[in-house]
Amino acid sequence: MKRFPLSILFIAFIISSCTSKNEKKAAENVEKTALQAFTDTVQLDTFKISLKGTESKNMSLLFTITSYKGVQVYKKEIKAEELLKSYLASADLKKEEEKIKFLNDEVNFFFEEEHFLIPAITDQEKPDNNTPDKVFYEELKASKLNGFDYRLGKDIKIYIAWSAKEQKVKIYYKCC
Repeated sequence: MKRFPLSILFIAFIISSCTSKNEKKAAENVEKTALQAFTDTVQLDTFKISLKGTESKNMSLLFTITSYKGVQVYKKEIKAEELLKSYLASADLKKEEEKIKFLNDEVNFFFEEEHFLIPAITDQEKPDNNTPDKVFYEELKASKLNGFDYRLGKDIKIYIAWSAKEQKVKIYYKCC
């Protein structure tokens, strides 16, 4: 049996401990910000997503939009447990590290260009059964304001935009 000096084993333990702590810190402090016209066709609003918590069972993604005027106009907390539940069958998410990596990837994916819809609705698009508010849909189509989409799980995608008439963010489309 090969023996290792105690000092080498101690150093290996320290490196391993630091790595685990750093991975947890990375999960606790993941945050992304994007600037995009949303409440106005020209002025840039601040989109922010952050991953909160230390273990997947108690983590959440916090998504906020702050207008160019400095007012928070949207806040949505997405529980990691709910997000993970919809992917467990199709993804290899058995170990805690895999779940944390998946959640980090979700944060990194959140503000990819494809999620910013410019404009939210084009002239050719028509409302369908996934349109919860046809009046808002038509308002949005006329205003040419931009939209944003994000997912709440494998089969749920939410499309949001600013209602200039009601001065708030509303869902204009929700589907698979």
